[in-house]
Amino acid sequence: MSNLRIYFGDNLPILQGLPSESVDLIYIDPPFNTGKVQRRTRLTTVRDDNGDRTGFQGKRYRTIKLGTKEYIDVFDDYLTFLEPRLEEAWRVLKANGSLFLHIDYREVHYVKILLDMIFGRYSFMNEIIWAYDYGARSRTKWPAKHDNILWYAKNPEDYQFHIEECDRIPYMAPNLVGPEKAAKGKTPTDTWWHTIVSPNGHEKTGYPTQKPRGILDRIVKVHSRPGDLLLDFFAGSGSFGEAAVELGRKCILVDNNEEALRVMEKRFAKINVEWINWTPETHHSVPVQRRLFT
Repeated sequence: MSNLRIYFGDNLPILQGLPSESVDLIYIDPPFNTGKVQRRTRLTTVRDDNGDRTGFQGKRYRTIKLGTKEYIDVFDDYLTFLEPRLEEAWRVLKANGSLFLHIDYREVHYVKILLDMIFGRYSFMNEIIWAYDYGARSRTKWPAKHDNILWYAKNPEDYQFHIEECDRIPYMAPNLVGPEKAAKGKTPTDTWWHTIVSPNGHEKTGYPTQKPRGILDRIVKVHSRPGDLLLDFFAGSGSFGEAAVELGRKCILVDNNEEALRVMEKRFAKINVEWINWTPETHHSVPVQRRLFT
């Protein structure tokens, strides 16, 4: 396979077709089951003396709406949906492989119990808190500004953890550790402070649930080696695949959302991608020699 293979189709039968113990690291960011329509509107601004926004030095700007992307995040039985997919994730992981599942506060408690049943309670390694500070402030409760990332090792006594490859972060009290340590920084704890993908940043693809590369790069570097095979079967905008390939790994991405495929096709236009269209009518995968969308 090329360094990046992208499947378009239902992830369950695609997972069932992958060999057992073939993947070194899995990261997934499934729908959070918020019960809402997830929507992201892209905006740009142009100089206009009669515009609706005020910028630097009092200059006026007019907002232009570029478009809105959305998907419905509702499942009647979320755990029933996830369970067979997580069972397949356990099967395809190598003996020293790890699973990272990105979720939020609404479902994390229930999903952890499900993962304890599939992987075993002692395979639970960490609950990582990704904390950010962006967006509206509630006036009725403490605003939720974090996601949860559950890490399970298939074998809790044999797994990849290359902490020396991790990026370092500043000390909060550098004067207490001395100039040498302060200059080097420290490794993170299980609470990761990192901004969201900036609405105007270079990472932005416009996909509603895109996650920042800083979070994904850390997982890839610490929990896999160059040349390893990685998997994300809720690929979305393809950020995990981009992190994997740029850091010298191979990756399989799976999604059945046409908008996600459009975003990934644009994102990976300059690299060699093996596109696979899984067809339920024939129950097999069909390589696609041309791009999926025009």
